[in-house]
Amino acid sequence: MSNKRIVSGMRPTGKLHLGHFHGVLANWRELQEEYECFFFAADWHSLTTEYDNTEAIRQNTDEMILDWLAFGVDPAKCVIFRQSRVPQHAELNLILSMITPVSWLERNPTYKEMQENLSAKDLSTFGFLGYPVLMASDIIVYKASKVPVGHDQLPHLEITREIARRFNYLYNTEVFPEPAALLTETPKVLGLDGRKMSKSYGNAIFLSESADETRKKVMSMVTDTQRVRRSDPGEPDRCVAFSLNSLYLPEEKKADIYAGCRTASIGCVECKKLQAEYLVETLAPYRARRDELTAKPGLAAEILAEGEARAAAEAARTMAEVRDALKI
Repeated sequence: MSNKRIVSGMRPTGKLHLGHFHGVLANWRELQEEYECFFFAADWHSLTTEYDNTEAIRQNTDEMILDWLAFGVDPAKCVIFRQSRVPQHAELNLILSMITPVSWLERNPTYKEMQENLSAKDLSTFGFLGYPVLMASDIIVYKASKVPVGHDQLPHLEITREIARRFNYLYNTEVFPEPAALLTETPKVLGLDGRKMSKSYGNAIFLSESADETRKKVMSMVTDTQRVRRSDPGEPDRCVAFSLNSLYLPEEKKADIYAGCRTASIGCVECKKLQAEYLVETLAPYRARRDELTAKPGLAAEILAEGEARAAAEAARTMAEVRDALKI
C-alpha cells in the first residue's frame, strides 16, 4: 500500500462552478502528480439530503465527470469512480456503524448547522446523522494516508481518525492507518451577489456555460455599493466584482484597476468588461476541451467503469482484512 495515497470525493448535486474549480479541481490536478489519488462521485452522500429527489443523480454524475476531465483530472494519473458502484463502501459503513458512539456523531459541528440551514427538509434521519461514518468508510477502505481538507472540514476528518483508532483497538489489529489532514488553502470565490458562490444561492458562474453567459453574469455582479456615481472614487477591496479580478487578472492590471478605481479614472462597467474578458479567456481552453468530451457519448461511463474495477479490487483487499479481524 502506498504511503502517499489520497482519497477525496464530490457530491453530484448539479453543475460545477468557479468555486468548485478553485476549491477542489485545481487542487486535485496538482495532487495527482504527486500522490496515488482516488477521486469519487459521492452519489450515496447525495442521498443524505436529497433522498426525495434522486432523478438527476445519474445525469449529474456524468456531467460532473466531464467537468473533472475537462479541467485537468486525468484518469491515467488517478482512479475515478462512483461510490455506489463499489459495494465495499456500504459493507464497511455497516460494520463501522456498529462501533461508532452516537455521541460522536451528535457533536459533529455541521450536524445541527445543516439542519438549521436546511430547515425546510426533514433531516432527522439515520443516514444524515451517520454521514461521518460513511465518509470514514470512503476514506479508510482505501487506507488513505492523507485527505485534502480545508480548516472547516477538520472535525469531520477527526471523526474518521477516531473511528479507525477504535476499530484497531477493539479488534487488536492495525488494519486502518489514521489518515492525516492535507490542509489546502483555497481562495474564497464570491458569487454574483457577494455571498459564497453556490448553485443553491443562484449566484454561480458555471464551468460548462457559454462565454456570453459568463459575460452577462459578470456584468451583473455587485460592485462597491458606496460608489454612487461614476465620478466618485471607489474602493476595490469592498467590491464584489473585484474579487474575481484578483483571481484572473495579471498583477500589473490589478494595480492599474486599484489606482483607476480609487481615482475614479475607471468606471465599474469598464472594469467588469475587462474582468469578463480575462475570465472568458482563461476558461476558453477548458470549455473547448469539455465540448470535445461531450461529443463522445459514453465516455464518462467508460472511465467510471474502469475506475470502479480498480477501486473495487483495492477495497476488496481491505475488506478481507476487516473480516479476518472480526473473525466472521
